[in-house]
Amino acid sequence: MAGDDCGVEVDKIDWDTEDELEIESIPLASHASLTFPSVEANMASSSAGPSNSKIVDHFIGMGFSAKMVTKAIEENGEENTNSILETLLTLSALENSPPKQQHVDTDESFSEYEGSFLDDFTDLDSDSENEGPAKPVSDVDNKLMFLVDMGYSEDEAHAAIERCGAHSSIAELTDFISAAQISKAADVLLGDLPDRPKPKNLDGCSKLKKRRHYDYKAWKKKKPKCFDDDDETIRLPNPMLGFGVPNELCPTVQRKLPEAAIGPPYFYYENVALAPKGVWNTISRFLYDVEPEFVDSKHFCAAARKRGYVHNLPIHNRFPLLPMPPHTIHEAFPLTRKWWPSWDTRTQLNCLQTCIGSARLTDRIRKALEDYDSERDPPLTVQKFVLDQCRKWNLVWVGKNKVAPLEPDEVEMLLGFPKNHTRGGGISRTDRYKSLGNSFQVDTVAYHLSVLKDMFPGGINLLSLFSGIGGAEVALHRLGIPLKNVVSVDISEVNRNIVRSWWEQTNQKGTLIDLADVQELDADRLQYYMNLFGGFDLVVGGSPCNNLTGSNRYTRDGLEGKESILFYDYFRILDLVKCIATKTE
Repeated sequence: MAGDDCGVEVDKIDWDTEDELEIESIPLASHASLTFPSVEANMASSSAGPSNSKIVDHFIGMGFSAKMVTKAIEENGEENTNSILETLLTLSALENSPPKQQHVDTDESFSEYEGSFLDDFTDLDSDSENEGPAKPVSDVDNKLMFLVDMGYSEDEAHAAIERCGAHSSIAELTDFISAAQISKAADVLLGDLPDRPKPKNLDGCSKLKKRRHYDYKAWKKKKPKCFDDDDETIRLPNPMLGFGVPNELCPTVQRKLPEAAIGPPYFYYENVALAPKGVWNTISRFLYDVEPEFVDSKHFCAAARKRGYVHNLPIHNRFPLLPMPPHTIHEAFPLTRKWWPSWDTRTQLNCLQTCIGSARLTDRIRKALEDYDSERDPPLTVQKFVLDQCRKWNLVWVGKNKVAPLEPDEVEMLLGFPKNHTRGGGISRTDRYKSLGNSFQVDTVAYHLSVLKDMFPGGINLLSLFSGIGGAEVALHRLGIPLKNVVSVDISEVNRNIVRSWWEQTNQKGTLIDLADVQELDADRLQYYMNLFGGFDLVVGGSPCNNLTGSNRYTRDGLEGKESILFYDYFRILDLVKCIATKTE
């Protein structure tokens, strides 16, 4: 979740093209939309030294006004070109920024979690506070002025400080704003989504009536430990290790499931960890008061992916898929090591998104770096521009001064899918990125589901809701658990074709039934499938996160949003499965 040559020209992501996606709808800071040719190199080529007119012409050619250039030269002198450029960026930012407005308190959802939701986009292993000019500043007003000077709007600056906290570094604040801009691009992409009907009734299931009149006071007395005592908001752990991850020393966790949650059938629900206030509270309450398990997939692969999981699976005797996947960028892509500059300190990638950096952006980065040789690092201004874009778009180094977005097969590898899982069969390059960006991280999910291998040696009956490109199915297959019968439900025809193709390519012996809409699954149809298969052993799902993602300021409506309201269909169907299973015992 890039601009053009100079100024703030906008590009537009077009999901219908095969070309690399272009962004027009993101308003970027003025410094992010500039190229950075080496003024020093141009000056060195003149034996007589630069003339005032040449310098003026050069900066005017970059898009600055003559008056602004003259003022910057007067303040810094002709020789200090880097300082001139810094001054021009600052003056340009001040000129383009809106007038100061009285601060208005933002929506309370912006200041709930202790950490920034930026973590879904940034590399947690990098030392962002040591990058160039981004130093922690104690005074909130100074930070606000600094962000405005950098070209961000005052509203963006206020929201970042409010959300990240007064003690956050400038780097964290700017990365937060960049994450919000990514989400805005995705919103423009998707356009107006059709209205979804409210979830249907649970066909008379007695448990629904009890849930509608949920005893909140009783729940408060017995709420899980991960709930905050002040406002019953679930606290997100840091680091996100869940109930344990491979190769990490974690305290032994003992949990006792509420009686209503005990399986079979087993259930496994996933969504973004950094959701608005109260979302995980509600999810846990509806899913039988089971405590969520929050895990960052950076402990399983070379890319961050913070997710919450609510399930009733055993949490002991888990085991990972072997061989273990690469955990760092250089392990995953060893050829990048040759070209990786020392000032790019990333060791892991950000959360993998549904869109990628444009060709124009990577060309602009090349031009910004091409005049600096290996013995001379680019100025801090250029370094920061490049690193910000590399983090935002998960760009990797593929040549001298050359960065590129990940290829779809590289994303497949990072997410644990087989090579070419999303390739061919009429599926476009753009659809591949979109489907992969919305998928499970297979190694993480497989670690949680591994406890089922000894429980179902003869195979498993799976109900896969919002199945995407089959992350749960692939995980179970890689664990060696036979898939006897699978009912897979996903609204995307592209995703259904991918799952069907994988099923055929891997010579599955069981039965696959694919459906288009979870709202088609009513009690009668579930009863039919459960009679046919003998019931479902596992109900897996991850309802859409469109209205939950932390950076989505515009349609971040929580579980009442147009797409994320489908969580209640997951609960409806799961509760029906449990009701029907109880009646047939």
